[in-house]
Amino acid sequence: MKQKHELAQEDYMQGMKYKELAEKYEVSINTIKSWRKRHGWNRKGVHPKDEKGCTQTKKTGAPIGNKNAVGNSGNKNPKWGNKNALGHGPPKGNHNAMTHGLFRKIIPSDDPHAMELLDEIQNHTELDILFHSIQLQYFNILNSQRIMHVRNQNDMSKEMISESLNGDAYTVQFAWDKQANLLTAYSRAMTALSSMIERFDKLANADDERRLKLEQMKVNIEKTKADTARIKGEDGDEYEDDGFKEALEGKVEEVWDGHDDDSEA
Repeated sequence: MKQKHELAQEDYMQGMKYKELAEKYEVSINTIKSWRKRHGWNRKGVHPKDEKGCTQTKKTGAPIGNKNAVGNSGNKNPKWGNKNALGHGPPKGNHNAMTHGLFRKIIPSDDPHAMELLDEIQNHTELDILFHSIQLQYFNILNSQRIMHVRNQNDMSKEMISESLNGDAYTVQFAWDKQANLLTAYSRAMTALSSMIERFDKLANADDERRLKLEQMKVNIEKTKADTARIKGEDGDEYEDDGFKEALEGKVEEVWDGHDDDSEA
């Protein structure tokens, strides 16, 4: 069975445009361009559909045998340099070529899924990377509730760590130990998440639609911080756990779905 990029190449040779190929194979335009470069697609003599043939323009220049430039040593003040290309390079801090080449050395080229993912992320900006990191951090925080959830004060964990003729050794965690560990880890993770969101706010444009998602996320963060402090008794009162962690679990799928929707932004 032919791989996706091979099928796309056949359509490309028939004259399909980047946008049409991206829509047909459900990938980004950057991925199509990367496939073309990596696999050497070449349709010389084939014009894309709906495009007119190009007209070759006669080159201009001095007549053959013209010696106007003989003896001209060029720029005699090299400190100023040639600045024709000034401003036409990639944005400052752009490391596409460097990072892409580095990944090529690390990731096996015979792994099509890894190569496709690499094509998707090679043109991600700092904001794209930061936003995806925020989503993953938030997902991991919520998902940890399922793994570390303490059901009640009698929820004890007991695990054998060694066996011997003299007896077996166990490690035991009581409910309050597990709850304390959960809240400590949770507090650190939320602090890191808040820091990433603040950084995104400083870097993103005011009209960036991702701000709306982060605003809702910040509301949830403030609420869960308050709930955490309430359970730990940091607000001066004592309360029983009313199940706020179970309520958080319902948000995990929502966050993960949002991450998938933005993966090709």
